[in-house]
Amino acid sequence: MATQKPKLAGLDPVWDRIRGEAQDIVDREPVLGGLVHSGILHHKSLEGSLAYRMSLKLASGEMTDQILREIVDEAYQSDPSLGQAARADIVAVFERDPACHRFIQPLLFFKGFQGVQSYRVARWLWTHGREELAYFIQMRVSEVYGIDIHPGARIGQGIMIDHAHSIVIGETAVVGDNVSMLHSVTLGGTGKEDGDRHPKIENGVLIGAGAKVLGNITVGYCTRIAAGSVVLQDIPPCKTVAGVPARIVGEAGCAQPSVTMDQIVGK
Repeated sequence: MATQKPKLAGLDPVWDRIRGEAQDIVDREPVLGGLVHSGILHHKSLEGSLAYRMSLKLASGEMTDQILREIVDEAYQSDPSLGQAARADIVAVFERDPACHRFIQPLLFFKGFQGVQSYRVARWLWTHGREELAYFIQMRVSEVYGIDIHPGARIGQGIMIDHAHSIVIGETAVVGDNVSMLHSVTLGGTGKEDGDRHPKIENGVLIGAGAKVLGNITVGYCTRIAAGSVVLQDIPPCKTVAGVPARIVGEAGCAQPSVTMDQIVGK
């Protein structure tokens, strides 16, 4: 099994903070000591912790946690951007989700964060010609977390998926950096067409709960999509759209909708 290279103390503020929070949990709630020690304090890096937790969550009778751990370790060692994205995602969840009070919470408890990190490993496998294994991880992520992200999709960093239940992101979808979406969002196609057929979501977009964005269309940067909307056409940057089918109902209302998470239309 591959091992993670230790990071020098003080050079990884996200991981250092998580370890401090982990020790605090052990002190306050000793019954969680086993979980926290095995999942966090036992590891020298965030990547090591993620590989351990991911392998336990996605293991099944068809694939052991040991095999999965080796696969995930290989991905993290081969591509440092996976760990960088995980750190950006943790900060994004902490800053945007009012239910998140510590960096450690996404790592231990939030299926949106955990599902996205699993997708990132599947994406790495996909881009390295290991498509069947990528599909296996996609399947297990769907079964375990209720999130279906095709490994062919391209997703940036600083992603926050709140609640995350019933998220669907198709094969040719592209999601930029610093995007926030809530549960039951679909980035899908419109029929049986092949090729490039899924939405392109630019940086800083906020997608409300239950919204459907369908077809090879572009949603411009820093746009707000209201909950329950069905978006079927290109949307310019910095707009608010709502309805079925969605139409522009105003400006975005702020510079970064995905960070403010303000979903009230018509203010």
